[in-house]
Amino acid sequence: MCGSAARALNSVSRAAFSWKPTGLPQQTLAAAVSRSGLGLHSGEKTTATLFPARAGEGRYFVVEGEETRVAAEVTNAEAHSPLCTTLRRGGARVRTVEHLLSAMEALGVDNCRVEVNGGDEIPLLDGSAQEWVMAIRGAGLCAAKDSSGQKLEKLAPEIHEPVYLQKSDCFIAALPSSRIRITYGIDFPKVPGIGCQRFATVLDATVYSSKIAPARTFCIFEEVEKLRSAGLIRGGSLENAMVCSISGGWLNPPLRFEDEPCRHKSLDLIGDFSLLAQNGNQGFPLAHVIAYKFTTGHPVPRLDLINQWLVMPCILISYGICWEGALWAKKTLLSNVEAYGYRCSVDNGKDAKFKDTNIGWSPFFQPGHAF
Repeated sequence: MCGSAARALNSVSRAAFSWKPTGLPQQTLAAAVSRSGLGLHSGEKTTATLFPARAGEGRYFVVEGEETRVAAEVTNAEAHSPLCTTLRRGGARVRTVEHLLSAMEALGVDNCRVEVNGGDEIPLLDGSAQEWVMAIRGAGLCAAKDSSGQKLEKLAPEIHEPVYLQKSDCFIAALPSSRIRITYGIDFPKVPGIGCQRFATVLDATVYSSKIAPARTFCIFEEVEKLRSAGLIRGGSLENAMVCSISGGWLNPPLRFEDEPCRHKSLDLIGDFSLLAQNGNQGFPLAHVIAYKFTTGHPVPRLDLINQWLVMPCILISYGICWEGALWAKKTLLSNVEAYGYRCSVDNGKDAKFKDTNIGWSPFFQPGHAF
């Protein structure tokens, strides 16, 4: 690991993060449920079937024709996966998992076996997580039990000291908080139909279902042919994505929310942070996560370092919040942090206003702003 990144990691106490008992049992589905549709990039019709799983098993995928289970953990995330989050273990791969994982994380499906048939991609459905929410609610939830018939208490990662990752004016930060909160800002100055947006909310199952899950993925019309020529978004259409033209605005209105693109970014963020989960525990940290322009994600290819916001979970792993993957994350994912122009730090002063972190703030996040 290079210079400043290594020094930042070595200077942080493991007391900055811990696993907190929630007082709630781990959950799973009360019945199996499935959904079918086109894969965003492959264009193939696939089916994802969600099955109940035992307590402690966590969320994992089984792809047709492969025997290997692919756990929904950050250690299985592919570092180079344009426009989607891809998990791989050995020869088994599953793509575009972020919407489904987002819904399961937010609704408390802690343990689940997901069987994927017809291809290696989760169906895009309408481009949001709304149909997954409906499927999960239709199946119902129940307390999961392990192989001995015992329930296991659910743990949640808790952040005790602010941590942030920054590149130029793009950043993501996690602040200590008694509730899960998300604040996200985007800025598309060359696309007036999108422009500058900010979305902020507390996060629970009810808020997620009504304010985040319906938000659809989006793309820029002028970039569609370039992406398809690169073998991407073959299954994308006006029925499963919002399309905005630089000169003509939205091609398939109406939007479900005025700030629907920003809400969808929050949806993706939840899905990727869910990969912090292990052994049926919570993935999204008990924190206020604040992000601004942190990924080149939708609608242009994501940063090469790692998918979308996955850099941040990997930083948290390396700071000692997680499991055996910590060493792997340091060596494999963070070795190029400095080379890609990022800097990471933990604010041991616990200043929730970030007065001393020198983050490049956008108009939405002014210095001294109390979140």
